[in-house]
Amino acid sequence: MADAEDTAIAVLVWLAGEPELMGRFLALTGLEASNLREAAREPGFLVGVLSFLMNHEPTLMDFCAASGTRPEEVSRAFHALGGAGET
Repeated sequence: MADAEDTAIAVLVWLAGEPELMGRFLALTGLEASNLREAAREPGFLVGVLSFLMNHEPTLMDFCAASGTRPEEVSRAFHALGGAGET
């Protein structure tokens, strides 16, 4: 599961460098930048980060291109952290 968490953290770090996408993520989750660190400690947060990618293929592919991560790795991490549903 550590690899899955590492993948989710890598996504979060990438999002932090993409203001438009981070804004969208915050809007969809109802979080604010000021409470993001606190929210990151909550169960389910990391799977939510991965779900954000899994539910929008262009964003997933942008992350993969920027990080050298294969989409299958993101999918495995999503499921390892308890993600389900459409992928």
